[in-house]
Order: sequence, then C-alpha cells, then structure tokens
Amino acid sequence: MNFSARALSNAGTIALGLWLGSVVSASANDAVKVVMSWLPDPQHGGYYQAAATGIYARHGLDVSILPGGPQVNSQLMLVNGQVQFRVASSSASGFNYVEQGLPIQVIAASFQKEPSILLSHPGVDTVSAIKGKPVELGQQSIDTWWRFLVAKYGFSDSQIRPYTFSLAPFLADPEMVQQGYVTAEPYLIEAQAHFKPNVFMVADVADYNSYAQTLETTTAIISDKPDLVQRFVDATIEGWYSYIYGDPTPGNALIKKENADITDADINNSLAAMKERGLVDSGDTMTLGIGAMTDARWSSFFAAASKLGIYPASLDYTKAYTLRFVNKKHAMEMRK
Repeated sequence: MNFSARALSNAGTIALGLWLGSVVSASANDAVKVVMSWLPDPQHGGYYQAAATGIYARHGLDVSILPGGPQVNSQLMLVNGQVQFRVASSSASGFNYVEQGLPIQVIAASFQKEPSILLSHPGVDTVSAIKGKPVELGQQSIDTWWRFLVAKYGFSDSQIRPYTFSLAPFLADPEMVQQGYVTAEPYLIEAQAHFKPNVFMVADVADYNSYAQTLETTTAIISDKPDLVQRFVDATIEGWYSYIYGDPTPGNALIKKENADITDADINNSLAAMKERGLVDSGDTMTLGIGAMTDARWSSFFAAASKLGIYPASLDYTKAYTLRFVNKKHAMEMRK
C-alpha cells in the first residue's frame, strides 16, 4: 500500500540502507527477518514499537525489519527463505497463494479493515457520482476491491487510469478520482492543496471485508518452528497494543530513523486516522485480541470475491490461513 507520493522517491535509498546494515534489530536469541508491505510508517507501527521497546527481545527474538515498496518482491523473499515473515496488503494474497500452489499462509491480521480509499474533489460528493469519471488505480486495486465497486455501482474499466504514485494528476483535474490510503492522502491533500477531499473508504462503501496488513509465513516454518511463530505473533500483538494505547514515541522514533522522508506531522496524522477508523482494534479484536481472524470472516469474503469471478468457487480458500496463532486474547490487558 502507499504512504505518500513523496516517500516513493526515497524508497530505493531506504531499502539499500537497510540491506547494508542499518536494519532494525535487537540482541536476542532467534534471528528473524520480517519484510513490510511498504516503507517505514505507522501502518507498521506495532512492529517498530515491539523492536524499539524490547518486546521482541523479551520473547527471545532478534528481529530485523526490512522495508517493502513497489521495487521490493517481498513474496519472493519469503518463498526463497530470505525472510521468515512477510506483511501483505490483504486477505487476497492468501487466496492467490492457494491458486498458485505456494506454501504460504496468513497467520494474523494487523488491520481489521481495508484502509484503501477513493478520493474525489468537492462536487463529486457521492460514490455514485464517480460513475463515468476517470479513476487512477494500481493493478492490485483493479484485481480486488475495484471489482466490488463495479458490481455495486456500475462502474466501468474504461474509467481506469494508471496510478502514478503522484498527487499531481488528481490535483490538476477536478474530475479525477484517485485511490489512496486513509492514513495518508487526505492529510497530504489538505496540507499541500488546502482543500478537503471527499474520502470513500472501500471497506464501507463496497462492503469489502478483507483483512489488511496481514502477517504471513511459510507452511514449513509453521510446521518446523511453531514456537518461533507463536512468539513472533505474540510479541507483535504486544507491540500493537503498546503503540495504539501506550506511548508510541519509541516506535515513531525508529520509523523516523529508518525513513528520513517522514515527518512528525505525517506520523501523527496516520496514527490518529488508524485510531479513529479502528483499523487495528475493532470488531472481533475487542473480544479475541489484536491480530484476530475468524473462519466466518474468511468465508464471507471468499464467497463475495468468488461470486464476482475474482476466484473460482472451487478454490479451497481454507488453505490460505490458519487460526493457530491468534484469537487467544493475548495481551488484552494492555488496552487501557
């Protein structure tokens, strides 16, 4: 997913720096690498908080956090054993693994809601009004939640324009609609262009009930090192509780250290949006704990996606995930 257009220019520099040794790590026993879905920012705050506050170390883990981004093939890194864990964008990744026969499963969900949004200018004030307007979309969005919008609102693929990771086309054309992330683009547009865009959250307007920022590992690691997986999941859950309900300063400092392009204002806005929208802690997590997933939620999402032809109805979607490491109410006492 995307954090900001201006962050993209530094993606290669940040990734190189991390690979050359400035990775986030803590001295502990079991060395673990996890690759993120994007550049260092608050959407991965729980991981950075767990590293910065010593939570991972207390669980006997020496964790290195590697950045993702458009130039990073994190799926290949996981399959090839370069990392033990991967943060992906949504539940859809799990279904793709089953389709492709890849030995990867989703083991936890950092976000209970898909944070993707559509942005429009004042005057295009309803989702229905987007019909016929040009819409900037990336391929991943086209293949997933755009299909839900097409079915519900009668949108057409003829509206699609290439997503450039830049706000310039959107700002230049009052008819343009753009994909974005609820924690990023609305704030950037207000800060840079001094107007408040309309924000349509896909999870709400398209009934798109995918999990997001999903944590993945290989079936081999699950089979061979279940204790390692459990410790990593538990420590990450604690990191999220600490980041959302405690003092996020340590995690934010680490994010800023690893991403020189991010500002305090960026971080504060993102964290506020995450809390306001209940991205990390809402719904099932209120009773099962952060990271929660349920069979019912996976089933309903797959049923909706397969009905739209995104996946074949015969796909054994249950192989996409495991509930073995979540729903244990771990660290819920940390919620204030």
